[in-house]
Amino acid sequence: MTIRKFLSIVEIRTKVISVSTYVLATLYALWSGTAIRPATAVLLAFSVLCVDMGTTAFNTFYDYMRRVDTRVHNREPDKVLVHQGVAPGHALVTSLALYAVAAVTGVVVAWMSVWWIIPAGAVSLLVGFLYNGGPYPISRTPLGELFAGGFLGSVLFLIVVGVHAGGVDRSAVIASLPSTLMIASVLAVNNTCDVEGDRAAGRRTVPVLLGRAAGEALIYLPGIAAFTLLMAMAFSGGSGPHAPAVIWSLPPLPAAGRYVVPAGLVASIAAYVAMHRRGYSHATKRRNMIAIIRVVGVYSVTYGVTLIAGVVRG
Repeated sequence: MTIRKFLSIVEIRTKVISVSTYVLATLYALWSGTAIRPATAVLLAFSVLCVDMGTTAFNTFYDYMRRVDTRVHNREPDKVLVHQGVAPGHALVTSLALYAVAAVTGVVVAWMSVWWIIPAGAVSLLVGFLYNGGPYPISRTPLGELFAGGFLGSVLFLIVVGVHAGGVDRSAVIASLPSTLMIASVLAVNNTCDVEGDRAAGRRTVPVLLGRAAGEALIYLPGIAAFTLLMAMAFSGGSGPHAPAVIWSLPPLPAAGRYVVPAGLVASIAAYVAMHRRGYSHATKRRNMIAIIRVVGVYSVTYGVTLIAGVVRG
């Protein structure tokens, strides 16, 4: 097991998703007036990354064992179990080790902050395993995007805010939703490109059940909705997260979002158009996944700059 193979097993390039949610939640907590304790923040970030990497390693193991990833249906060179002959046991041991480290650091974070992170973390670990493990994997159902997007988006966002602030409120819940929508868009790209392999493996994802057109709708609509929700919050008025909102009772974001979010939306739409023209298949999956990760980057910078502007202005 080399470092490069380890990074391939955990698909390190996709960790931008959990890192995005963590950073945005931390910035939101700062903007809300919460004092961030550096030691807690670092340990929590490490634990989150271990959970995400461990979950991906489980996915790598089970996708290979259940023949979802095969040489016939997969052309991604970084699928090292398929294309480089890495023993599947390496992926399993990697996932178990990362989950163990996440559990230990999670207990330490709970001791330093709030006790309820222990059951919340335990549920997250369980869902991470059941996403592709167990007799009825969540990823094989039409609920895959909902569960993965919800846990890597809203649930993670609220755990981070709760650890820093001691609890969460309605404003934090709504502020977490754009991340859930954006992550659903990422997962839809993956599933729409994998429709042939998933169908052969007996998976019942939305693109398999309803066709590529439905899969593409799940790519574009949540992604655009994420930026639309950010824009609505930026135009809702007020100077803080608990100020009165005037649009749909949304928690207001700093006014800087009125200028930043539209630019991010335009850039993301351009990326979606390029992906649409390229099409979604095993042959285009690598390029499309790189493109959608860049969209996540644009979203993260857009949301992050908006929150930073609010923190700077006080």
